[in-house]
Amino acid sequence: MDNLSVEHLIGIRDLTKADIELIFKTADQFKDVINRPIKKVPSLRDVTIANLFFENSTRTRLSFELAEKRLSADVVNFSASSSSVSKGETLVDTVNNILSMKVDMVVMRHPNPGAAKFLSDRIDAKVVNAGDGTHEHPTQALLDAFTIREKLGTVEGKKVVIVGDILHSRVALSNILCLQKLGAEVMVCGPTTLIPNHIDKLGVKVSHNLRHALEWCDVANMLRIQLERQDIKYFPSLREYSMLFGLNKEILDSLSKEIVVMHPGPINRGVEITSDVADSKQAVILQQVENGVAIRMAVIYLLAGKIERQ
Repeated sequence: MDNLSVEHLIGIRDLTKADIELIFKTADQFKDVINRPIKKVPSLRDVTIANLFFENSTRTRLSFELAEKRLSADVVNFSASSSSVSKGETLVDTVNNILSMKVDMVVMRHPNPGAAKFLSDRIDAKVVNAGDGTHEHPTQALLDAFTIREKLGTVEGKKVVIVGDILHSRVALSNILCLQKLGAEVMVCGPTTLIPNHIDKLGVKVSHNLRHALEWCDVANMLRIQLERQDIKYFPSLREYSMLFGLNKEILDSLSKEIVVMHPGPINRGVEITSDVADSKQAVILQQVENGVAIRMAVIYLLAGKIERQ
């Protein structure tokens, strides 16, 4: 079996282009598996995986859980809101308690940037970052790039615009890093208040005009406005945001070429994207969800190959 160059999946920054291509090649095989009548393989029958979610999540948690069960792993689910964390227990204590139950791998979402790295330095289980604050969300970036590859044949040379709340998005940073490693050009687009200062230092183009960005791109990835992370008002109202940066069918149909529309979910229909766009043939949102399971199966399978058996 080919090997990843990393022991954990903390962020896209740590992966080589060869790592990403290996994950895609493995996901191709698992995509065949999940479309068969019997959707399980016995690959990880002796591996125990703990899903630790210190932040609310439905889609990502379900996607990881399904991926783990498709690989026949034993799965332990842990939700911080109903745990001893709410009583003041530290992250390391929580995880050490779980590891004493002989867990091989930890999939973790945490509100603090760097939490997954902090953990991977202190425990001997494999760690997969399922999102750490506003920092990174590597499996989302991998499934997005995998979906572009599937739809357009390759990522290299494609123009991808990421639209919306770049400032509070962990998806945006991971996507930028992943797409650039695979040879795509990236632009970010949104209100000035939601574009981080100095983001151009990452080698991305910046636009504050949605039509200009859409005419430039092959793929538009429409991000959700993360109101739960915003401690001040970054724009006057959702209605005004939608008028300036929301994608509707009228704009989509008036472009000079057909573009691919993506969204990492959950969708705020009528804000960043209208229902007729989300449900149109140009949208690949449901393919992203399906590909998420295959990509997470691939990541877990490849990292499990590095678990030292006692």
